[in-house]
Order: sequence, then C-alpha cells, then structure tokens
Amino acid sequence: MRLLRASLTVLTVFGSLLLLHPAVHADSLGLSLAEPVQSVPPTGAMLDFTATVSAPLSNTGAIFLNSDSFNLAGPLSLDDSPFFLNFPLSLNPGQSDTDVLFTVTVPANTLGTFPGSFSILGGSTDTASNVLATASFQITETPEPESFVLLGTGLASLIVSQRHRLRRT
Repeated sequence: MRLLRASLTVLTVFGSLLLLHPAVHADSLGLSLAEPVQSVPPTGAMLDFTATVSAPLSNTGAIFLNSDSFNLAGPLSLDDSPFFLNFPLSLNPGQSDTDVLFTVTVPANTLGTFPGSFSILGGSTDTASNVLATASFQITETPEPESFVLLGTGLASLIVSQRHRLRRT
C-alpha cells in the first residue's frame, strides 16, 4: 500500500511538471533559401537571398518572428532589414511566406568562398528569443569568364609557338 501511494505521488508530481512546463521546442519554423549558393564576379555585387518561412501544422499556436541572428565570413556585409520589412510578425500553424530575407554586399576583388548562416529568433510570445530555424548559405567570388578565355588563349598561343620552335630545330 505504501509503495502504491509513493508511486501515485511521483506520477502526480511528474504529470504536474509536464503540464506546467512550457513547450519551448514544440514551436518551430521551416526555413529554406531559394538559392543558398551564389556566385559573383570580382567587380562585386549585391545579392538578394529569397527564402520561404513556414510554420508547421504541428505548432500549438501563432509563432512570433521577433529577431534574427547571422554569421558571415570575410569582408562581406549582410543587411537583415528585408526580414523585418517583408515578413509578418507572426505565422499561424500551416501559414508560410516567401520573400527576400536578407541581402549581402560583396566588395570588389575579394576572391574566395564565404560561408554564412541566418537564424530566425522568436517563439510563442512577442518577447521570446528561441532559435526557430537556421539556414546556411555560401557566396563565391570568382574571376569573370572573360579572364578564363584570355588565359586559355594565352596558353594555346604558348603551346603553338613551342610546337613551331620544336619543328624548326
């Protein structure tokens, strides 16, 4: 009898804790970038990253999109104002929105590959700051195709001149 009472007490306390504990991880978002990998010429450019943000039907209610966080390597700069201007303050279960999420400015002559990530913060209240979704992206600044053509033409000329020199000897 004593064991039964102790077991019921433990189950009651555990059940109460489960009911009182907020479902922090129950609310989430889907976040997908239309073009997560983009390339730019060495002259630099401004790139738009379009994304679809969606609230799964399994969410318990409206989910607030309160803030963001991002990381970006190198001398590139990210402008997150499109997130605040283009996306709603909250999404109901099953609702989604597609628009420009952020822009990246790539300065001229910064050849290389630059990885980054963008996270949306929020939750079940307008003050929550849980990480709801994260998307990774990559920017590559490559030489212009004309540079490759010029390099190829130079190599071909060098090969032809070497062949002519070998035939003369």
